[in-house]
Amino acid sequence: MSRAAAPVSAEWMVAEARRAFFVMFGFLGLVWTVQLVNWGGDYGLSKGFSVISGEPGRLPDILAAPLLHWSWAHIEANSGPLFVFGFLAAYRGVARFFGLTLLVAVVSGLMIWFFEQHGAGTAGASGLVFGYFGYVVVRGFFDRHLIDSLIGVVMAASFAYIFTGVLPGTPGVSWLGHLGGLIGGIVGAWVFRDRRAKAAKAGRTAEFAAVATVADGPRSALYKELDDLGLL
Repeated sequence: MSRAAAPVSAEWMVAEARRAFFVMFGFLGLVWTVQLVNWGGDYGLSKGFSVISGEPGRLPDILAAPLLHWSWAHIEANSGPLFVFGFLAAYRGVARFFGLTLLVAVVSGLMIWFFEQHGAGTAGASGLVFGYFGYVVVRGFFDRHLIDSLIGVVMAASFAYIFTGVLPGTPGVSWLGHLGGLIGGIVGAWVFRDRRAKAAKAGRTAEFAAVATVADGPRSALYKELDDLGLL
């Protein structure tokens, strides 16, 4: 026996947004705590757990490298975008956000491990930044959710310059890690698309359309348009 999907309530969204804020606050606190330990040890953690291409023993480090940075300037540059894009990625579902983070870290790390040529260690949260950014930009289109689509358009327009980070040519910057993060975020938007909301929306739309058809035939077309925009 199947059950109808429960609609997403405003209270649930507010609760998830609150959780998202504290999750990102805690995550950023963890990154900075690791940086303090790393700095105190002359960046031994970055040296020992960064991703180095082609070395099998460093493959597990793709999960640790996003927490590590090479300098204070490095972590400062990543912290603001990490919090903003991370919050926007998490506010509609913290559980999905954890899955997204793992996916982005793996795709970004594998991109470096397979294709980086210089052989130096790569670390930093910028791969996550690009992953969260890519997720936020396209999530609304996969979920057919108007507000998320508008947020994605605004983010893409406001931070269009970020796409230059996926192009080669900047010394000391792993454009492959950025590109891998962006790809991981876009893939994550499809993998973690909101199937439950779509099912609930379809049920509500059918119910409203049936009522409208009895009362006033043209209203059913209006409900269909609202559904297509993600407003139902």
